Amino acid sequence: MVNPSALQILGISAVLIYVCVLPLGLHKVREGHVGVYYRGGALMRAVAEPGFHTKIPLLTSMAEIQVTVQTDAVKDIPCGTSGGVMVDFEKVEVVNRLRKTHVLDTIRNYTVNYDTTWIFDKIHHEINQFCSKHTLHEVYISLFDTLDEHLAAALQLDCDVWAPGIEIISVRVTKPRIPTQIRQNFEKMEAEKTKLLIAMETQRVVEKEAETERKKSTIEAQMLSDVSRINMDKELAEKDVRRRISSIEDEIHLGREKAYADAVYYAHIKEAESNDRLLTDNFLEYSRILSMGNTSKVYFGEKLPGVFVDSGPGNG
Repeated sequence: MVNPSALQILGISAVLIYVCVLPLGLHKVREGHVGVYYRGGALMRAVAEPGFHTKIPLLTSMAEIQVTVQTDAVKDIPCGTSGGVMVDFEKVEVVNRLRKTHVLDTIRNYTVNYDTTWIFDKIHHEINQFCSKHTLHEVYISLFDTLDEHLAAALQLDCDVWAPGIEIISVRVTKPRIPTQIRQNFEKMEAEKTKLLIAMETQRVVEKEAETERKKSTIEAQMLSDVSRINMDKELAEKDVRRRISSIEDEIHLGREKAYADAVYYAHIKEAESNDRLLTDNFLEYSRILSMGNTSKVYFGEKLPGVFVDSGPGNG
C-alpha cells in the first residue's frame, strides 16, 4: 500500500518541476515571422504563427523564419570584364520574400540559411558571369541600366525551378568601382559627350527656330498673296459691275436714240405722205398764183395777159 504522504510529495515535486521547466519551454514568435521546430535534429511538420508557444526544453529547438519582405545586401563583389579589367561592385540589394506556404519545404531543402545559397552566392555568380561576357564600357555605362533587371530575372528563374517559395521582388545595384585612371578617362569622355550633346541640342534649337521663322515667313507671304488675290478679285468684280452698268446705260441710250430716230423717220414719212396728198395740180396752180401775186415785178407788153395762162400746168 502506497503511503499517502509519499504521493503528496511526488505530486508536489511534479508541480515544482513543471513550474521550473515551463519558463524554459515558453517562447514567442514575432509578427512577420513563423516558427519551425527541430527535435533531435529533425525538422518537425509544425509551423507556429506569431504569438506565445511552448516546447519541450532541451529536446525541441525553435527557429524564426521571416515571411515578410526583406532586403539582403550583398557587398564587395569583385569581377573581371572581358577585357581583363577588375571592377568591384560595392553593394547589391535584393528585395525578396519567402512564401509562408513553402517555408517547410524550403527549410528542409536549404536550411534556415536558404538566402545564402539562392541570393548571396547566386548574386556573386551572376555578377561574375555578366562581367566576363561584356567590356568595361558595357558594364560601367551602356548595359549598367539593365543589370538590375537581368539579375532579378536570373534569380527568379532559378528559384522557380529549385526553390519556388522564394519570390524576388527587385534588385538594386550600385555603380561599380573601377581603377582611378580608367574612371577619370570615362569622366572626361562623359564630359565631352555632354558638350557634344549640348552643341547638338543648341544646333537643333537654332534649326528649329530657323524652321519656325521660315514657316512664319511662308505664312505671312501666303497671307499677303491671299489678301492681294482678294483685292484683285474685288477690283475685277467692281470693274465688271461698272462695265455691266455702262453696257446697260449704253443700251438704254441706244434705245432712246433709236426710238427718237424712229419717231423722226415716222414724222417725215407722215409729212411726205401729207405732202403727196397736198401737192395736187390745183394746189400747185394756186400756190403759183399766190406767188405771182406777192411779187413786186411789173410786166409790160403784149404777152402780159397770157403770162398766167402760158405758164400754167400742161403748157410748154
